Amino acid sequence: MSNRTEVYLSEQVVVLVSCALSFLGSSLIILTYVLWSDLRTTPRKLLVFLSVSDWLSAASYAFGVWRAFGSDSPDCVAQGAVSTFSNTSSFFWTVAIAIYLYVFIVRCSQRAADSLVLFFHLISWGVPLAITVAAVCLNKIGYNASEVSVGWCWIRIQAPDRVLWMLLTGKIWEFLAYLTLPVLYVLIKRHISGAHAALSEYRPLLASRPASQPFSSMADVKLTLIPVIFIALRMWSTVRFVLLLAGSPARQHPVLVTLHGIGNTSQGAANCIMFVLFTRPIRSRLCATFCCCCGSCGGEEAARPDGGLPPPPAPAGRDASTLTGEDR
Repeated sequence: MSNRTEVYLSEQVVVLVSCALSFLGSSLIILTYVLWSDLRTTPRKLLVFLSVSDWLSAASYAFGVWRAFGSDSPDCVAQGAVSTFSNTSSFFWTVAIAIYLYVFIVRCSQRAADSLVLFFHLISWGVPLAITVAAVCLNKIGYNASEVSVGWCWIRIQAPDRVLWMLLTGKIWEFLAYLTLPVLYVLIKRHISGAHAALSEYRPLLASRPASQPFSSMADVKLTLIPVIFIALRMWSTVRFVLLLAGSPARQHPVLVTLHGIGNTSQGAANCIMFVLFTRPIRSRLCATFCCCCGSCGGEEAARPDGGLPPPPAPAGRDASTLTGEDR
């Protein structure tokens, strides 16, 4: 096929390594949730559902990259269907977590936030499933010639309405996430900053307590990184899609293809780094569990029951804090 994008062995190796890291990262998030019951807060539960989607994405993308499909086949369609469902579901769960934290922290309503969880399930699993089933039934999923993929199957490149189905099975939700995530996290950050400023007026002694600073600073860093990392990882896929629409051969450049492969398969690894490895109490528990890094694993850190993230400027016990901060 004349417009087929060549996927080189080096690109396959790099993307397979990225898939493996994301697979392990998603598994680690799920494992920590299963092992320690005191970490089973609602935000961490939502993170686990996102990790399930990322786990499926990593596994299906790895199979597609390993096979490097050259034509339509039943396993190509199956792989394309699984990756379409899981990738779209990942978009929905990423936005769902942001909405939950916004309602919980900014609107100060745990009841309202918790009432959204069932709605999140219906949307984040139901919509991707309906779209994927429709695409399979209408014979839209199949060989993509790596034009907007890296070896794996997606929307059949020969479908006359392929652009419409590329939008429905991922791109339109990706664009909406680009717009929604920065807005929600900026609003959350502004609320937290305002609450800390108001609190400091009544507790001026806090300014002389350096130990209190990491709470807000780490929360601020993570709230900044969540949308930034999402956009940084996903933008290469979007760039190749736009170049495809423009008919530009630049979409076949090996560097761009490699960045696309890494970006689409690294979400699970990125989430694990932010919410497991960069969360000191959870990291300490892992060190103790696997008997490694004993010199840096403190017993006091491991004893904290809140998942390692400080509460936002709201009443004590609000478990949304488990996705927005860090222990001292």
